[in-house]
Amino acid sequence: MTGARLSAVWHDQRATALSVAAVAVALLAGAALVASIGVPLRDAVSAFADGAWGSAYAIAASINRSIAFALVGLGFVLANRANLTNVGGEGQIAIGGVAATAVCLFGGAAQLPFGLSFVVPMLAACLAGGLWGGLVGWLKVRVGTNEVISSLMLSFIAVWMLYGSVQSQALLRQPMTTSSTLPESLEIPDPTKLPLLSGNAGMPLHIGLPLALLLALAVAVVLHRTVFGLRLRAVGLNPLAARRAGIAIAPAMVGVFFAAGALGGLAGAMMLQGEQYSLKAGFSSGYGFDGLVVGLLARGSVTGVLAGALLFGFMRSGGINMEMVAAVPSALVLVMQGIIIVALAGAGRWMGGLGAVR
Repeated sequence: MTGARLSAVWHDQRATALSVAAVAVALLAGAALVASIGVPLRDAVSAFADGAWGSAYAIAASINRSIAFALVGLGFVLANRANLTNVGGEGQIAIGGVAATAVCLFGGAAQLPFGLSFVVPMLAACLAGGLWGGLVGWLKVRVGTNEVISSLMLSFIAVWMLYGSVQSQALLRQPMTTSSTLPESLEIPDPTKLPLLSGNAGMPLHIGLPLALLLALAVAVVLHRTVFGLRLRAVGLNPLAARRAGIAIAPAMVGVFFAAGALGGLAGAMMLQGEQYSLKAGFSSGYGFDGLVVGLLARGSVTGVLAGALLFGFMRSGGINMEMVAAVPSALVLVMQGIIIVALAGAGRWMGGLGAVR
């Protein structure tokens, strides 16, 4: 094994150890916080376990949540290979959800044959999210806007656009039959909902899982086995040298943000078509920011994205049940996620830039 290969393996091992250590620190801090509010730790852990994996339904719900986190995390890893940071997952999910809802309800998708009834809304969400993400890349190459700022600001715009669309009957809000009618869209038609892998509503795991795994494989191939992945790495390491080597910097940046946005938009479609079935003001539910943490935790590894997404999916499900059963605020999960970020950032700097994506 060459010295470069040994160095890469050692780098990966240290990065994995750092991520595991960050999660362990967060779990210990979470346990301490539970104890500090006077809830017996055994009761909290029992409620968490029941909500996360206590039944077939809980497991399926946790994995379904993980799918959205994984797609946003994959987009983050793609952009980060070019030393770019996509923090716009929340907005891309929102835009994807709006586009998918519009196509499901008013685009005639329910009448399409051969499974196109649920595929076409997903493609519309990918396109909408891709254009929203591509706008970040265009702003960077055109006027030099920092992508962290632009993707974050565009997320706020997208979330408010979602809010406006479900508040207006001229857009996506359901008809108001009484004063208590909720500001949300109609439920999407059954043909546009994602088919369940089990065919059983008691185990509502949908076909988004194999699709997400295929996309993870595709991202890994793009990053490590294609010319585009090599160009992204060159751009990330030294844009000036890459330009002098004949690599088109602008198309690469816009393209990678389009791809990241498309993955975020697809996450929005899967949340709508596989879980929620109607568009609500709080539709994105912080999934984009959770996906960002998954991408940070993965440290450039597609396998790490999948592992982190599963961790966060089960954490969110367990946190919701812990709040309902043991009266432990579900915000505790957000605190633990914040601790993970702080631990990763601090340890990465202490270990001499370990957090950099190779």
